[in-house]
Amino acid sequence: MSAPDEISRDAHEGERMIDIEVLRGLFLFEKLDDEKLRWLARYGDEEEYEAGEAIIKQGDPADCFAVLVEGEVVMVTETTAGPVTMTPTSQPGVYGGAVLAYLGDRAPATYAHTLRATKPTRMFMLPARKYGMIMAEWFPMAVHLLDGARLGGMAQREFIDRRQRLTALGTITAGLTHELNNPAAAAVRAVDDLRVRMRTSRRRLAALAEEGIEPQRLGALVDLQEACATSLSEMPPRSPMEVSDAEDELSDALEEAGVEDPWEIASPLVAAGFRPEKLDKVREALGERYLSGAMHWLAEAVEITQMLNEVTDATERISSLIASAKQYSQMDRAPYQTVDVRELLDSTLTMFRGKIPPGISVVTDYDPELPPVPAYAGELNQVWTNLIHNALDAMAGTGVLTVRTRLEHDTIALIEICDSGPGVPEALRERIFEPFFTTKAVGEGTGLGLDISFRIVAGRHGGDLRVESRPGDTRFEVRLPLTETAAPG
Repeated sequence: MSAPDEISRDAHEGERMIDIEVLRGLFLFEKLDDEKLRWLARYGDEEEYEAGEAIIKQGDPADCFAVLVEGEVVMVTETTAGPVTMTPTSQPGVYGGAVLAYLGDRAPATYAHTLRATKPTRMFMLPARKYGMIMAEWFPMAVHLLDGARLGGMAQREFIDRRQRLTALGTITAGLTHELNNPAAAAVRAVDDLRVRMRTSRRRLAALAEEGIEPQRLGALVDLQEACATSLSEMPPRSPMEVSDAEDELSDALEEAGVEDPWEIASPLVAAGFRPEKLDKVREALGERYLSGAMHWLAEAVEITQMLNEVTDATERISSLIASAKQYSQMDRAPYQTVDVRELLDSTLTMFRGKIPPGISVVTDYDPELPPVPAYAGELNQVWTNLIHNALDAMAGTGVLTVRTRLEHDTIALIEICDSGPGVPEALRERIFEPFFTTKAVGEGTGLGLDISFRIVAGRHGGDLRVESRPGDTRFEVRLPLTETAAPG
């Protein structure tokens, strides 16, 4: 097949024409016939670069398609948080630069990355316009397939991205529901018991009135009840053995004083700090006649106070969980804002609390000097969700999950999600951020969690996401700039 006339008219003399056998040895061109290889050799140039020299630069006009012939190159993307560097490669035939030039007017106008030589390197450089033309002329079907695959891949990624978010939301919702159920059930039980105690207490007070207790003595009993209620919140912690001994001692004293069923009321009275020596003061204030009924009413009043405290604790817990859920979802806040990363991490851990196995302990190590970070808070919470979920899976029910923050170079917020699992094999570390790559069994993962996280951190925040791993210590490191970018996202 002859080269298109339109292309032939633009022929130029390259300073160094590459040998067609060299081109044939590259996997990109190994199936081309001699005529096409000669055409490539005619319109492309072979160029040499020293170690550290830029082959193409991010932001420059995308006018060349670059193919590695010999040496080593590394791809670097500049962000507001510093350079994001991929793994260097020496594989002949790897390419970069204007790879989408076949799209014509829809192709990116500038390079999206920098390609730099890390060793003395030889490159085959083909003008982007030539590359686009030969793709359209030599491989028209491939151009349509590539464009369709590109658009289809973008649509699929967006769809699975949404599905991944919904899956994560389902996991978090299950954990939140479990966490809400505990305090709600505790409040219901306390209210049910409270109804019974209130009814018994009213009858006990009515019985004292029928016995003719004087108003001033009744007032003294109420004062004593208020003192016991105050003591409930001020009692120092005691061991179970100390509590048991105190109950036995008080029960014996009540029995000697003629109080009926002393073992029934000893426990709440001890919880309120009531000691045997206080019995003489109660007897003096109320009289021997009313002592038994008064002590039972006093114990019931203390139990009512305890139940009210349980209801208060349960409702405060529910309010705290709801506040954490609002913080996690950011449903009442602007999407781009200055946020405290520690609050975001705490809210995510709260959402996971019901899903963390008993054998896994959680350790937080926050730098108090870390300043707020300008960020899309809801999206960062998705990053924490993905990383924590992966860490929990890696530990298989036993280990330590560590969440750490640090201030790095006074300009970067470093967030580490660490686990004590078996680690990521070195052979897989280069691929774990690739879309659709997963080490989980079929149906257990989409392979997009880390890809989505990387795009949120690097693409939306100008940050960086890396992994450091060895058996027993795997760390996913998120770096976020502390200064707001000119154009967020």
